[in-house]
Amino acid sequence: MAEKKKILAVINPISGTSKKEYFPEIIARCIDSSKFDVTVRFTQHASHATTLTQEAIDNDFYGVIAVGGDGTINEVAAALRDSHTALGIIPCGSGNGLARHLGISLNIDKALDVINKDNISALDYCTANERPFFCTCGVGFDAHVSRKFAEAKKRGPLSYIQKTLVEYLKYRSQIYSIETADKVITEKAFVIACGNASQYGNNAFITPQASMNDGLIDVTVILPFTPLDTALMGVLLFTRHIDQDTNIQSFRTPELIIHRPSPDIMHIDGEPVMMPADIHIKCHKSGIRIFLPDSSPDDRKSLFAPIENGFWDFVNTIRSELNI
Repeated sequence: MAEKKKILAVINPISGTSKKEYFPEIIARCIDSSKFDVTVRFTQHASHATTLTQEAIDNDFYGVIAVGGDGTINEVAAALRDSHTALGIIPCGSGNGLARHLGISLNIDKALDVINKDNISALDYCTANERPFFCTCGVGFDAHVSRKFAEAKKRGPLSYIQKTLVEYLKYRSQIYSIETADKVITEKAFVIACGNASQYGNNAFITPQASMNDGLIDVTVILPFTPLDTALMGVLLFTRHIDQDTNIQSFRTPELIIHRPSPDIMHIDGEPVMMPADIHIKCHKSGIRIFLPDSSPDDRKSLFAPIENGFWDFVNTIRSELNI
């Protein structure tokens, strides 16, 4: 009989809104015990997931399952990058951006079945001043909101929307320079988002064309916009068309440097982090192994894309005519 593959499940008990005390029972019921030997550990403090994961790597574990939100996944994946141990994802957070991009179900049983299928691929990860991220990072308004959201007592989509609306009325855009190998862009920007994956979470697609297989970072620069643009910008964000807005600049690059006036907050996979004025962002191709569903996430294209593209071309024409 073949030796069972060792798996560590790292559970963040406070991520998202659901309780996690029954998760060990769910994992024991759903994981194929003929193939995998699972150890379950709960995190006790910030960065504990990274420590537990490193111990698993040192002990030749086959995989580590991150049970939590994008912050928990970041902590686990930070240790797993450039190793042979694979990342499993059981999304239980507020946004679940990476899981949604990869097509991993938010249903716990279905997400655990991805582990049973044992389909592993090497995908890209990125760093911002050597700090790893796997979904998105950014500066500007989204980073500002991530700090306010982290300070909030309540979590979840409604809390995030509330913070976004309140802070939008007070926020002032800054001047940034973005340096790549072949150009320098200087703009007053509301948001600069850098995507390894396509979305923030909750199907808000800030870098809708991003792939985790191409060795490139998708950059979305949102210029300042008027309150009249706000509703349409939201529609574009949730329909994967924000890159078609006339108020947006977007491009792909393997690395970039963001220059800003002074040190400030940026978000890394949704978590606020203080960073220097200059931020070097780099893609590391095929640097992390991840358990995936059978179909490739980057092959999931809308059947209605031609119709949608024509519709948004029409919308942008009307906006140009109305000068809004």
